[in-house]
Amino acid sequence: MAEPSTRRRRRPLVALTAALTVAAAGLAGTHLASAATTGCRVTYTVTNQWPGGFGAAVDVTNLGDPVNGWRLTWTFTAGQTITQLWNGTATQSGGAVTVTNAAYNAAIATGATVSLGFNGSSTGTNPAPTAFALNGITCTGGVSGSPTPSLSPSPSTSTPPTGPTGPCDIYAAGGTPCIAAHSTVRALYGSYSGSLYQIRRSSDNTTRNIGVLTRGGAANASAQDSFCAGTSCVVTILFDQSGHGNDLAYQGPGGAGGADTPASATRESLTVGGSKAYSLYINAGNSYWHNGSGSGVPTGSAPEGMYMITSGTHVNSGCCFDYGNSETTRRADGAGAMDAIYFGTSCWFGGCSGTGPWVQADLEYGLYPGGSSSWNPNQRAFTSKFVTAMLKNNGTSRFAIKGSNAQSGGLTTLWDGALPRGYSPMRKQGAIVLGSGGDCCATNTNQSAGTFYEGAMVSGYPSDATDGAVQANIVAAGYR
Repeated sequence: MAEPSTRRRRRPLVALTAALTVAAAGLAGTHLASAATTGCRVTYTVTNQWPGGFGAAVDVTNLGDPVNGWRLTWTFTAGQTITQLWNGTATQSGGAVTVTNAAYNAAIATGATVSLGFNGSSTGTNPAPTAFALNGITCTGGVSGSPTPSLSPSPSTSTPPTGPTGPCDIYAAGGTPCIAAHSTVRALYGSYSGSLYQIRRSSDNTTRNIGVLTRGGAANASAQDSFCAGTSCVVTILFDQSGHGNDLAYQGPGGAGGADTPASATRESLTVGGSKAYSLYINAGNSYWHNGSGSGVPTGSAPEGMYMITSGTHVNSGCCFDYGNSETTRRADGAGAMDAIYFGTSCWFGGCSGTGPWVQADLEYGLYPGGSSSWNPNQRAFTSKFVTAMLKNNGTSRFAIKGSNAQSGGLTTLWDGALPRGYSPMRKQGAIVLGSGGDCCATNTNQSAGTFYEGAMVSGYPSDATDGAVQANIVAAGYR
């Protein structure tokens, strides 16, 4: 979007789930002398699938004596390749995959489960692996007194363990699946057990991924507290939970490129469902970006929807605290090149009622409170600590803006009608921006401030019923 009088402005399937439960016997090929009994259970779940790729989760439950250091192996039979893995380190030779533990999850007590997840590429069919081995012992399905390998049984189908229903489960059920899902506070899918975000500490510039306490649950804030003790930390990456790989890196040297810096990881803590978490507390000069034009983000006039949880207590009028679809060029490329939620106190066209902050649509070349440059009389300010902001756009004729207190109540529809003149059809480019406008940060620094807790972008135009169900889920999450 362009500044009104100075410079041009920055503007910034249905999930396929297949579960394979295979019991794995297991310690090392030369197992620990203290391990009198061995055995484990492996659950392999395809959590998302899209053309050319998929996401999967693997749970390993130790049924035998404690394990300290593990290696899980399996073989893909249809040319699948792991492209990104969390909670371990993967190597692959042909179809043969080996995953070894991370430093923080090497020990698996008797009865305990270690979870890992990954994104992968596929060229056609995507059959689940039929056998696993833990520390060199083939999966057998029982507990034994010796590590003698056994033939693996035929795979059986079971329902994968999940946590509470998340917003992206609701969107998928409504026929508008998430193509990007980001949060520093909780999983947005009931089946998600991977990393939420990455932090970097200033004492030695090392990084750590922060995951969830339980599948589908809240962030593991204690892991962050331990890692950042005695030093400062920043958030370098927000991982995409949707499986599309739309991870947001900070816009600056060492990140997505540009002039901005990563936001503090410890500026604000909160609780979600009674568990401690941290927000992404963005000040002027902090922002995040990803080119998702080739990984599922709607482009051109394709319909899309999005929401974010933000705060009415940390805002300003700087341009522009956005979350949503933006330019791949990181330039102001004309009306309709953006389709992002804006939240702040900027009154772009004048005539505003009160001082905000307001939920508006950043469509490039303007922050729109409704369907024209005139102030929308249905607009209202949202000043609560936690705010739900929503935007959806069918790409050709209609868009809607909604907002609410994220702790209680339903959504208020601020606009549901025609697109502004000159914005039909939309010309979206498919990048994702957070914390800035679309053209702010490749060569200059943005001036916006705001707080981000969670948000998602979806393919398609969500129904009002889906919007309402997502808001109810947010309220039930228990932001405090």
